[in-house]
Amino acid sequence: MRVISRKTLMDFWARHADAEQALKAWFHETKSNRWKSFADIKARYRSADALPGNRVVFNIKGNTYRLIVTIHYNTGIVFIRFIGTHAEYDRIDATTI
Repeated sequence: MRVISRKTLMDFWARHADAEQALKAWFHETKSNRWKSFADIKARYRSADALPGNRVVFNIKGNTYRLIVTIHYNTGIVFIRFIGTHAEYDRIDATTI
């Protein structure tokens, strides 16, 4: 998968250093996979949740942070839509961000 954009993750872990290793692990694992459907993601990330519009919510660092991505399964592109704390996540509409 191609992740757009790693810089978003880097900017986040610059502000939240405790998230760096978990986000790096997620990034490298995502890059080395070729997900065809949400079922492929769910097989590896049991706590991942599917949202409308091919969005997926990942729990990062033991559910300390939330990562929302939009996935274009046909092209293999993952777009990062949001990364934040639970409090920040609670203030957004995950289906439209």
